[in-house]
Amino acid sequence: MRLGLNLGYLVGSEDPRGQLRLTQHAEALGFAVVWTSEAYGSDSPTVLAWIAAQTSTIDVGSAVMQIPARTPAATAMTAASLDVLTGGRFRLGLGVSGPQVSEGWHGVRFDKPLARTREYIGVVRKALSRSTVAFQGEHYQLPLPDGAGKPLKLTIAPISEHIPIYLAAVGPKNLELAGELADGWLAIFYAPHFAPEQLERVRSGRARVGKGLDGFDVVPSVPLVVGADPRICADQVRGYAALYIGGMGSREMNFYNALAVRMGFGETAAMVQDLFLTQRHRDAMAAVPFDFIDQTSLLGDRDRIADGFQLLAASGVTTCALVPYGGSVEEKLNALTVAAEALERSGVGT
Repeated sequence: MRLGLNLGYLVGSEDPRGQLRLTQHAEALGFAVVWTSEAYGSDSPTVLAWIAAQTSTIDVGSAVMQIPARTPAATAMTAASLDVLTGGRFRLGLGVSGPQVSEGWHGVRFDKPLARTREYIGVVRKALSRSTVAFQGEHYQLPLPDGAGKPLKLTIAPISEHIPIYLAAVGPKNLELAGELADGWLAIFYAPHFAPEQLERVRSGRARVGKGLDGFDVVPSVPLVVGADPRICADQVRGYAALYIGGMGSREMNFYNALAVRMGFGETAAMVQDLFLTQRHRDAMAAVPFDFIDQTSLLGDRDRIADGFQLLAASGVTTCALVPYGGSVEEKLNALTVAAEALERSGVGT
């Protein structure tokens, strides 16, 4: 199992130089990849280009580039450009986002997300192969059948023979799609005890195209909090967990809440959502069970984190993307150091 770093979003309260320091420290520690996210603030490709220009060995990946934000051709152009500029260090993570962002921010209907994703990846792969792109699907038509356009080919050649594509997937059908179409899965709220059910879906998708899980990259983003008391450590993760379970989507459509239900936290997931949607955010945070946070995070001292790495690796994780928590950049830097030491102690590093 390799280590990665997930910087999340570049938000106004964060110091970009601090994020760069985290990335450069992760690179020095031998981390395989750094990931950045986007919602409706900073975009991931710009941040990745800035980071890549100031590093030399660590891969850079989007977790994710939003499918409704760009045409597939634009995504292929960005992927090829980043691959050339980074010397082949780019990984393309994609995700459909959710209806609130897709329709509210990008003005793209959140309809048939699985079919849209399938077509989108098809166009991206065709463009990156430098084939002349002609595609007539339900969601994408290239060129438009009734216009003056003609089939075109990407004018730059990626350095990588194959730019790996990752899919952010939560629901069962999307997990199957990730297995079928992608090179890796970007996971959230990954719990080793629940992973077999999820990976069976991925395996089913792989089987459709005659492949197994060998070579498929399983990449959960895992909160990391170093400290003596795991329960105190968990408090730093409560805001993030409550936001996603309670407020990331509507009452009728929240993929993360539904995931918590499938994981066996149905009653508390409903409570967290009710509290969050009625603006009782602190109560929602308090209602997130410690067990949920503990199962989906790395909390505690070096030895406990090493034990967690063993569980993650045994469950099928191939790259563990750490999200370090702390009151300062220095605390986060220390957390990454402790994690690297814990991985070595665990004996599951590669």
